[in-house]
Amino acid sequence: MSADHAPAGHHPGERAQDQRSQPQRAYEGHTAYESSVRREERGARENSEAAPRRPNARETAHPGEALHPPAAQHPGEGTRPREAPRPGEAARQRESAGRLHLAGQPPETVNPHGTGAGTATGPREAPWSHEAPAPHGTPADRPRHPQPAAPATNASPDAILIRRTMAEIEPVADKVTSYFYALLFVRHPELRDLFPAAMDSQRDRLLKALLTAADHMDNAAVLTDYLQNLGRGHRKYGTQPAHYPAVGEALIGSLTRYATATWDEETEAAWVRTYTKISQIMIDAAAENERQAPAWWHAEVVSHDLRTPDIAIITVRPNQPYAFLAGQYTSLETPWWPRIWRHYSFAGAPRTDGLLSFHVKAVPAGWVSNALVHHARPGDVLRLGPPTGSMTVDHTTDNGLLCLGGGTGIAPIKALVEDVAEHGDRRTVEVFYGARTDYDLYDIDTMLRLQQTHPWLSVRAVVDDRAQFPDAVREFGPWYEYDAYLSGPPGMIRSGVHALRGIGIPFDRIRHDSLEELVAAGD
Repeated sequence: MSADHAPAGHHPGERAQDQRSQPQRAYEGHTAYESSVRREERGARENSEAAPRRPNARETAHPGEALHPPAAQHPGEGTRPREAPRPGEAARQRESAGRLHLAGQPPETVNPHGTGAGTATGPREAPWSHEAPAPHGTPADRPRHPQPAAPATNASPDAILIRRTMAEIEPVADKVTSYFYALLFVRHPELRDLFPAAMDSQRDRLLKALLTAADHMDNAAVLTDYLQNLGRGHRKYGTQPAHYPAVGEALIGSLTRYATATWDEETEAAWVRTYTKISQIMIDAAAENERQAPAWWHAEVVSHDLRTPDIAIITVRPNQPYAFLAGQYTSLETPWWPRIWRHYSFAGAPRTDGLLSFHVKAVPAGWVSNALVHHARPGDVLRLGPPTGSMTVDHTTDNGLLCLGGGTGIAPIKALVEDVAEHGDRRTVEVFYGARTDYDLYDIDTMLRLQQTHPWLSVRAVVDDRAQFPDAVREFGPWYEYDAYLSGPPGMIRSGVHALRGIGIPFDRIRHDSLEELVAAGD
């Protein structure tokens, strides 16, 4: 992708040179890999013409099966599940002397579009990226993050093979991900424009997604919820069932090249089965969601309240009804950086007027966050993805709520308080609002007004290093009859979980947004 394909909409006063250098560096890095892949492709064609290879048993048993995508289904059409094509066959046909070569015709596939989540910052996204949120509708008492993987001694044969592959490629993960995208874009150049211009923001996300799936492949409930949410979320990119074979081939091709010590026919078959299962779950979830909701919503900015030089509260009006639950979050795209989505939590419970609010902190080199804080104005139109997340209130219990919000992580905590108030539960709610300085308590007045209105609510401001912030909870309590909610930076959540476990709150009553997503935060 050339430099002139960088996202449009640069504003005066921004550091254009610095921002453009990131897409350019990413482009140059992937161009080097693509050139290498093209050289292999030419060599493969020469080899295949000189010495045609005998097909193996699995190829003859499934002739052409991997390369024929299912027919596209129109919105609202029928209920028959779409079938996920098998990815391994085409890669197998292009394998020679332990290396992947790109010989023959490309598969018959065409184009997709380019996941605490969304408080001040949000994870970088692109198609088939690691979106870790639990799916919309996950029971509130389920932990927000996946459960630990089953012990290796209880693992299935496929899980053992896949984890061996993952262990081998981990030291060269950077090369694996670069080669994956090089394969994808060389074979399917039409797909490149559907991804963000700066592919450096995409690096490592594929590996994290694969590690998550591999580590939980024997936990059907967790894996299914995770993948269903991915399938629904990828609708906003324009992903279609026909796109999955291209991704599968690039995946198998990358593993074939770099997992040289553990890769064999049995391992490839395990990956093919796993990827087929993964893609089918995502395809089915997207098809079901297509009958219920649009892929995205347009939302007009109606209010922009700059609370500090780098924090703004932005209120938008969706162009269609937008149903969500307090404590959830969404993905957001700005007109200034097309195809780049970031996650932001809803800063309130659902309102009768349908308006949505977000707390956004501009971070260094954060394209989306800086655009929202410094350039968005009333009248601008954003795009919203579907709501997601399970950090919601369980109204079937009368347990108290212990809420820890760090920085702009106070946004979903405020939504939870409003939700309890609207349900009239009168449950005890204890809020700890953490910040580095008094100046960073940008929404403390709002929280104190809520405390004055609701006698069951207590709000405590904690001004300290965020890593030590959760320890302040130890001074109060006891908390064994409370459900805990954490929202904020990754370090705060890690230390918060540790502190809460230490004071006796069970793991399954601690809710927070995915650490995997939070680690990717920065824009």
